[in-house]
Amino acid sequence: MEDTIVLYPSPGIGHLVSTVELGKLILTHQPSFSIIIFITDAPYNTGTTGPYISRVSATCPSITFHHLPTISPPPKFTFFEDLAFEVPRLNNPNVHQALQTISQKSKLKAFIIDFFCNASFEVSTSLNIPTYYFYTSGAFVLTIFFYLPTIDKTTTGIKDLSYVEVPGAPPLSPSAFPEVFLHRNSVGYKNFVDTANNMAKSSGIITNTFESLEPRAVKAISEGKCITNGPTPPVYYIGPLIASNAKTNAKSGSEDECLTWLNSQPSQSVVFLCFGSNGVFIEEQLKEMAVGLENSGNRFLWVVRSPPTNDKASSTSSEPDLDALLPEGFLERTKDRGLVVKAWAPQLDVLSHDSVGGFVTHCGWNSVLEAVCSGVPMVTWPLYAEQRLNRVFLVEEMKVALPLDESEDGFVSSAELERRVRELMDSESGKAVRDQVKAMRDEARAALAENGSSRVALERLTESWKQG
Repeated sequence: MEDTIVLYPSPGIGHLVSTVELGKLILTHQPSFSIIIFITDAPYNTGTTGPYISRVSATCPSITFHHLPTISPPPKFTFFEDLAFEVPRLNNPNVHQALQTISQKSKLKAFIIDFFCNASFEVSTSLNIPTYYFYTSGAFVLTIFFYLPTIDKTTTGIKDLSYVEVPGAPPLSPSAFPEVFLHRNSVGYKNFVDTANNMAKSSGIITNTFESLEPRAVKAISEGKCITNGPTPPVYYIGPLIASNAKTNAKSGSEDECLTWLNSQPSQSVVFLCFGSNGVFIEEQLKEMAVGLENSGNRFLWVVRSPPTNDKASSTSSEPDLDALLPEGFLERTKDRGLVVKAWAPQLDVLSHDSVGGFVTHCGWNSVLEAVCSGVPMVTWPLYAEQRLNRVFLVEEMKVALPLDESEDGFVSSAELERRVRELMDSESGKAVRDQVKAMRDEARAALAENGSSRVALERLTESWKQG
């Protein structure tokens, strides 16, 4: 019977790509292992998972995919996080059956679940399967989740506090938290608290970061300051885990256009603006961004997606009409120093290109790590989930980014974007964050090198499975 590791990502291409990369990394240390990844179809599947899975299956035969039966999620939910937790919960009977079947055919060494797949923790523990959480954000946000049950017990709610104190983190404004955290009586909030409690009882946490990137948070966790009602489980910092070729769609036209254009630009001269697969803006904001970029005088590469629609059932956006969305004459006036691409760009290839000198980002953790590993300083424009927490870390702790000031409804003025782009590309404060992110790039390389901290952590983890 072969040794098998089962991984269970929550729905969505971003989570799936990270999980596949973790599976590949495990195989580099223990090639004899078999990796099985559970796949859940969900109503917000954008259609990109099928082709991606086919490519992985063709190139990595040691990784196989088990499709769980399609389930019907509830028609109404208050927060997106509610749905993210609910879809895996409804799949629990199918997960139970699949784990039992796999256990009969192989030695199931570990079950590694995504944060949002918390409901399956009770299934795997009832089957006595060692269960780990794959935490795809960094250690800084992990300290907050570890400490959440303590906040829940000792306060009347996060929104009632002037600021939130968490070991290993700077003082945090309630406005930095995902909105669901401010609604103490919501289903989503209770799911987060329950997940934090289960994480503390798990066999370990696998985290996509490296120790020298977040030393203060790592220290607080290792000293047991974040989990106050019991011991802290082992935490394995195995990052930066970045897909070397994370193409999820065949978009070679955009790819060639971006890289060809960058090849003709001076070194470190281009600001790259990209906001993830769910990063969309209303038309008014897009026009404001265009004015800011034009007035900055800087070279830019900007990925524009179609504005959001009222149709929540729509999983894919139509291709943006740039002439209609952007100010009249903008594309013509900026054609010599700017390139606007529709919907998608090869982000890692762009960030690692010598012409790119700055990155305006939504602060998704995968994007943060790609920027750090490419040595590109950032301007932070968080949009959803834990991204506002990441902004605090990037600006105040890590000092590799400049913040954008926004109005209460999240709107950013053209003058503010212009100011921050100029500051990043041509000022002493911009030089300081540039120098710092390049130092962190070198730290990332060291962590992944022979005897580096992340390499050692993963070897320790996989060896424990081998011996167990």
